[in-house]
Amino acid sequence: MKHLLTVGHRFLNKKYALFLLTVVLFWLKTYFVYLTQFSLGVNDKMQQFLLFVNPLSSALLFLGIAVIFKGRLQQSLLIFINFILSFWLYANVVYYRFFNDFITFSTMTQSTGNAGDLGGSVLSLMKVYDFLFFADTLIVFGLVVFKVVKPVAERWNIRTIFTVFVSAIMIFIVNLSLAETDRPELLSRTFDRNYIVKYLGAYNFAIYDTIQNARSNAQRAMADSSDINDIQNFTKSNFAEPNPKYYAKGKGMNVIYISLESLQSFIINYKMPDGTEVTPFLNKLTTGADNTTYFKNFFHQTGSGKTSDAEFMMENSLFPLSQGPVFQMKGFNTYQAAPAIMNQRGYETAAFHGNVKSFWNRDQMYKSLGYERFFDSKYYDMSAENTKNYGMKDKPFLKETMPYLTNLKQPFYSKLILLSNHFPFGMDKEDTTFQPGNFGDNVVNNYFQSANYMDQAIEQFFSDLKKAGLFDKTIVIMYGDHYGLSENHNDAMAKVLGKDQITPFDNAQLQRVPLFIHIPKIAGGTVSTYGGEVDVRPTLMSLLGINTKNYIQFGTDLFSKQHRQIIPFRNGDLITNKYSIIGGVVYDNSTGNKTDASLGKPYEALAKKMLDYSDKVIYGDLLRFYQPKAFVPPDISKINYNTDQKILPDSNYGKTSKTSK
Repeated sequence: MKHLLTVGHRFLNKKYALFLLTVVLFWLKTYFVYLTQFSLGVNDKMQQFLLFVNPLSSALLFLGIAVIFKGRLQQSLLIFINFILSFWLYANVVYYRFFNDFITFSTMTQSTGNAGDLGGSVLSLMKVYDFLFFADTLIVFGLVVFKVVKPVAERWNIRTIFTVFVSAIMIFIVNLSLAETDRPELLSRTFDRNYIVKYLGAYNFAIYDTIQNARSNAQRAMADSSDINDIQNFTKSNFAEPNPKYYAKGKGMNVIYISLESLQSFIINYKMPDGTEVTPFLNKLTTGADNTTYFKNFFHQTGSGKTSDAEFMMENSLFPLSQGPVFQMKGFNTYQAAPAIMNQRGYETAAFHGNVKSFWNRDQMYKSLGYERFFDSKYYDMSAENTKNYGMKDKPFLKETMPYLTNLKQPFYSKLILLSNHFPFGMDKEDTTFQPGNFGDNVVNNYFQSANYMDQAIEQFFSDLKKAGLFDKTIVIMYGDHYGLSENHNDAMAKVLGKDQITPFDNAQLQRVPLFIHIPKIAGGTVSTYGGEVDVRPTLMSLLGINTKNYIQFGTDLFSKQHRQIIPFRNGDLITNKYSIIGGVVYDNSTGNKTDASLGKPYEALAKKMLDYSDKVIYGDLLRFYQPKAFVPPDISKINYNTDQKILPDSNYGKTSKTSK
């Protein structure tokens, strides 16, 4: 043993030993993390090989920076760079545990800005064993601090340093070549970050994403008015003529959007093992109660911006970005959003959110969308008993919002964002008597409690609207903004749904979210039309009697007989009323079984064109070059959310301690 220790000590004090040890430890750790923490869909030996090799080029490239120096500085840099790389890897692990996605440059910037608001949600994603993600850093740190490895005073020669960097580049080139062979157009069809990480690695993806982000910023500078022509022709030719049964039936009415945080459609009409309904009030609405129409085949289409992406689609009929949240990246663009359209028709526009106004850059984006007023956390009682997770609990939020709604000038266009049903879904004991599920997963178990709490809050809100005399002159649109339970919870979800396992087809179907539209004096019920969040603005405009044929929009009216039943997702998947195309595999919706791949080709071509055109509009800020007749973009310089909103709540509602003066 003593002999082995002596040999080991001698090896570690060779000129190149510490560098090579650090590279190998980091390489193997990263590969192990890929295998255990991410679901990358490795299907064959080539993909296994690429997954194993791809961390090596990054390790050599970044850790190689240290070998330019000598002595203690070289050792310190090895430890520091290793720590930074390990921290980035760990940040991706935590992010992936909820979002099933990897951090991009823009989401990193946004997350940093929102760090104070994330609080317990981030902590709940951390595990006791997470310190092991830094095991290699601790090993190298120990070897240096306890002087097992002594600093090498002699500087590496230029040829050796050059060899390190050339090796990193050559390994990457071979890696990329093999990846392109296995997955053609890997870097030109970047709709799925899983593919890039699987083939090239998390670190190379970070570099690639940074380059792409810089390129997207350059696109705006290079864009000109001619770039909008083809897009305008495409959207006009795909316009769906309104259904006379619904067109203008809500003309002049108020509009209230309610974002149902993380609510998925499987929860609607779901009963617990003892027969208890989770969402009894929403279940009644599916039968047509309160003149409400329920769309049972409605899907969220969000990207990394989640709730903010849903808001963006609902009000612009544009798709979110494939990389990064559009609210954060393109908040200063010109838009033709629903609030701006309605404001120019005499509507007062207001958004209500029980969190700070800067969260997800809303204080900027809402101005660009045309919201005159924004009632954020400073207008609410944000005491401890009224808040959880990302802000205000649904019941006090809706109760305290009512007075502001009743004092808006009618007709008004408004949006309310609920927050209670947010990951990790835990409820305060005093807020619910509903029993959690028993499916072997605390997050899934808690989901039923918070969904039931949301259902109760909405029932009370409907009652308050009726008491205030608003219900019969208001269109109310309630929508699930995005999924709440990611694929990381598939084992428990299989039990929830009574299945042996959750298949890729099942995962796609779980992206259904509820869409309820209350239209006064119009009979409701459940409809089977397929649609997505990008379809809602055309639907609302049609109900209000506003012709949007000359607007740039990529959705179509859900009530129209010409509605296009195609739902593209930002990861490249898409769903139609007949087929679901998941990871390039075509499934028959009626059976859930794989079918002829050629059946999906026409839909894939159309979906790609829609996404590409939408990206061009956003990245190039092309709407600054085109204005429909009678539309003028909002003047954001005249919108100020920092002053009090000058609306006094009715004393019959809520508290008045935080009203404007």
